[in-house]
Amino acid sequence: MIATTSEDVDACCKATAWLGGEVAISGDAHIFHHNQNPKYIAYCFQTESFAKQKKKYASGVKVVRVNSENLEKIIIPIPPLAEQERIVSILDRFEALTTDLQSGLPAEIAARRKQYEYYREKLLTFKRKTA
Repeated sequence: MIATTSEDVDACCKATAWLGGEVAISGDAHIFHHNQNPKYIAYCFQTESFAKQKKKYASGVKVVRVNSENLEKIIIPIPPLAEQERIVSILDRFEALTTDLQSGLPAEIAARRKQYEYYREKLLTFKRKTA
């Protein structure tokens, strides 16, 4: 599924790999039927090469769109399915690692902050010993 309308060129032509189930789309989206690995195609839509090509075909100011005729002119590399699978596997691992870092780092920072506060309080709390 490709969102062909947006408020800016960068957000236009965002693609999602539909892996099955029911779905509804608006008139500002297109279904791209193919026999390729859907995740591979979605990853291709995130490349700099794709972005450069779509900018040539984008029109509009407040609402930017790429019509279906121009969308068909954009070229994406299509290696054999086995190579697509290999590429998707690598990119999925990188994506999982990035996501883990994004969710893991804030939690780790928060834990270190609490640890710092704990030791700061221990170090800066001076209790008098009473005889």
